[in-house]
Amino acid sequence: MWHQYGLTWADAGRVVASAVVLYVLVLALIRVMGQRTMASLSSFDLAAAVALGAVVGRAILGYTPTLASGALGLLTLLVLQALTGQLRRFRAAAGLVSNPPYLLMAGSHAIDENLRRTHISGPELTARLRLAGVRQRAEVACVILESTGQISVLRAGVPIEPDLLEGVVGAEQVPSSYMQQPPQP
Repeated sequence: MWHQYGLTWADAGRVVASAVVLYVLVLALIRVMGQRTMASLSSFDLAAAVALGAVVGRAILGYTPTLASGALGLLTLLVLQALTGQLRRFRAAAGLVSNPPYLLMAGSHAIDENLRRTHISGPELTARLRLAGVRQRAEVACVILESTGQISVLRAGVPIEPDLLEGVVGAEQVPSSYMQQPPQP
């Protein structure tokens, strides 16, 4: 049947194997490079992502892409994406496919080590603060680079529940004055 649409069983196996290998490779590269890699794309980042997608797509589909190989490659990638989404529900597996969230600012102080580790520049952090409506660094309780690549800004003034910082690398650096205190007996 596949052969009628330009795809033999051997070609179908190659498309599926290529899609799986390249999907895992892209996940591993994003995991190593950090969640910032695909979060908010500048025009340069978008051009690079489109070029990377073209290279990956071409490698999956082979020399002469056909409707069947394109459909099979797309189906394989969507199945892999769904399986990865299911894996994220399990704590042990989530660590394999997602980076942990990182504390970028504790109070009004930037955490330089985490900024370097996550490839966030000072001007980029400042831009995120402005986008969040921050007018003074004193308004900031903490800033977190989430595992999705988005940046969260939590403001001072309302105590932060400790469980909201669970799993955040560097959360212990948030000043206790910004944290919700346990009720006294």
